[in-house]
Amino acid sequence: MRIDKFLKVSRLIKRRTLAKEVASKGRIVINGNVAKAGSNVDIGDEIAIRFGQKKVTLRVERLESATKKEDAEGMYTLLKEEFIEADAE
Repeated sequence: MRIDKFLKVSRLIKRRTLAKEVASKGRIVINGNVAKAGSNVDIGDEIAIRFGQKKVTLRVERLESATKKEDAEGMYTLLKEEFIEADAE
């Protein structure tokens, strides 16, 4: 599954176009490699996403093409959430 679709279906990012934009800025890393919007994710992959001054690291648990809102959080396990200093960029 493409990373932009995974982020939308899992509701980590609300819109797929926004997920593509975040990826194009180099803010998504899959297993240590900077990801493009079309990069594939598999079960067990570790994803790090930078949202402004917050960095979220998670592991992919399930891949589904569509899911209900209450089931979306089960698609991943949150591993780490950290805040980044403003001048660290």
